[in-house]
Amino acid sequence: MDQLAAMKSFRAVVETQGFSAAAAQLQISHTAVSRQVQQLEALLGVQLLHRTTRRFALTEAGQTYYAHSQQILDQLEQAAFAVTQHQGKPSGVLRINAPMSFGLEELSLWLPAFLAAHPGVSVDLVCNDRFVDLIEEGFDVALRLAYQLSDSTLVVKRLAVCDEWWVATPGYLRRHGTPQVPADLATHNCLVYSLMQKATQPHFIGPDGTGHSVTVRGSLQANSGIALRAAAMAGLGLALSPAFLVHREVARGELVRVLGDYRQPPLTLSALYPQSRHLSPKVRALVDYAAEHYRTPRW
Repeated sequence: MDQLAAMKSFRAVVETQGFSAAAAQLQISHTAVSRQVQQLEALLGVQLLHRTTRRFALTEAGQTYYAHSQQILDQLEQAAFAVTQHQGKPSGVLRINAPMSFGLEELSLWLPAFLAAHPGVSVDLVCNDRFVDLIEEGFDVALRLAYQLSDSTLVVKRLAVCDEWWVATPGYLRRHGTPQVPADLATHNCLVYSLMQKATQPHFIGPDGTGHSVTVRGSLQANSGIALRAAAMAGLGLALSPAFLVHREVARGELVRVLGDYRQPPLTLSALYPQSRHLSPKVRALVDYAAEHYRTPRW
């Protein structure tokens, strides 16, 4: 038995809260993880985990062993990091989490160039719009778009600011009129992003600094910015969309931006990664590349 590999499997099971998640993180089979933990228990002569059909819990011995194995594996990781620092080349699998629309429409544009610049790195990109716990799910770094990030123990590197635009097709505006002030939105079919807080009650700051609020409604709400853009492109109504999703369509005249004099809170694009005593070369390479890419305003 490879005791070090078994120790890594045991730690992964504890930190990901499951054998399947640990297997995915370690990129080995569920059977291999289970066998290694069983062999470790046999070697130590103690039970480390209480298992049921749906969950598990650490035994007292398991808690003690986890604490010590965590220190040992962290020290080994630091030793390996010290060696790779001398090499100065990012390497290994880099697990990235990103919002679905941003991953498909923006990250995909520059990720190939990043990989070409760092041939020792391979990327496992997971795009979704749910909250992801980087540590529990084994991600190295996340790219997030948010009005405000909640307090956390993660390191946050702000990369860019992205405004949101109200857009519609020229045909829709000819048929229904162009809103001149936020209150006009109440008479329009507004396409709503369902994951946004108070999506149906947008707030604006006017050119004179005055606040404006309006209640909007429409025939479509969706948890996908791409779906809302497609609906707007089909002439269904007005959509509030991040500029990165619609700036090309606006530049080509396929969509028209309205209410441009009325500001709404912008989205901030940030890179987030777990705190540690060191930052791995592969994570630093991605964060530095993204920071340089977005140093010039893109939208």
